[in-house]
Order: sequence, then C-alpha cells, then structure tokens
Amino acid sequence: MSAFLTVAIIHFLAVASPGPDFAIVTKNALAHARKAGVWTAAGVALGLGVHTAYSLLGIGLIISQSILLFNIIKYVGAAYLIYIGIRAILAKKHVETGSQDHSDVRNISASAAFMQGFLCNVLNPKATLFMLALFTQVIDQSTPLIVQGMYGAYMSIATFLWFSTLASVFSMHHVRSVIRRVQHRIEQCMGVFLVALGLKVALSGQE
Repeated sequence: MSAFLTVAIIHFLAVASPGPDFAIVTKNALAHARKAGVWTAAGVALGLGVHTAYSLLGIGLIISQSILLFNIIKYVGAAYLIYIGIRAILAKKHVETGSQDHSDVRNISASAAFMQGFLCNVLNPKATLFMLALFTQVIDQSTPLIVQGMYGAYMSIATFLWFSTLASVFSMHHVRSVIRRVQHRIEQCMGVFLVALGLKVALSGQE
C-alpha cells in the first residue's frame, strides 16, 4: 500500500503540472468542445500505457541508453508539439452565427482528437524518462510484474479521469460563456505554449 501511495502521489504531481498533455487537452476542449477533449484525454492515457508497457519489457532502458533512439523520439516529439502549436496560433477566429450554445465550436473527429492526445504523450521523451525512473527507482524490482502492470493501469486510468474532467470543466457552457470573448487568444496562448515546449524538448539534452 505504501508503494502504491508513493506511485499515486508522484503520478498526480506529474499529471497535474502544466505540460504538453495539459495544453493539448485544454486546447481541444476550448476549440472543439467536451467530446474532443475527452477523446484527447483517452489518447493521452493510451500513450501513457505504451510507456508503461515498454518500461516493463525493459525497452525503456534501451531507449534511455541509446543516444540515437532517444534523439529520434525527442526530435519527432518536439516537431509534433511545434506543429500542433503553430496550427493553434494560426487557427482562424470562430464567429458566432446563431443563438445556439455551441455555435462557435469547430468540428474535429473523435479519431483525430484521440491521435493528437496519443501522439502528444507517446512522443514526449520526458514521459519516457519519467516512466523509466518510476519503474527502476521508485517501484521495487522484486515487485511482481502483474503488480507493476496494475500500477501502470492505475496511472493510465487516473490520467484519463483527470484530463477528461479538465476537458469537461473547460467545455461547460457557463465556463465557455465567461471565456468566449478571449477564447481565441487563449487558444493562441496554448499554441505558443506548445511551440515553446517543443523547442525546449528539442534543445534539451538526455538527462
């Protein structure tokens, strides 16, 4: 139980801190409404599941020790963050065309929102290092693999619940009503944040 609480606390602190996942979920919730935000959250959760899987298989250690593999992930992930950020910055301001509650919401398919969340998380080299550190430094190596897998499943579920709740809050009608006048600016700020994170990832070394 103490090990689980340690994992839960560390994971919460990591997932609650502003980062690429936070930015992409918030951006989609604001620009495309709750459904898109929830699907983005699901993609983020599955990405975390991928990190868990290869950490358990020992592939994460190989990635962390291989400069080539690490840099491939780093630069691809950085490029994706910059790409999504630039799209958010350059997105046209949506205009209300009627009295419906969501007349200013642009459409995005569930699969597109899901893939944005998935790629944002799975291509994040910081997530690779975080999960590797968690499974090598925090979780006792004598812990059965099935228990370690349960830790990973918990983190994926908790991640989905956190970000889907976040998406629901930002897409609530009264919340959107408050921020509607500056929504486009907020989206652009999220875009700048994503570009800055992408540049930070690209320029960072292997820690």
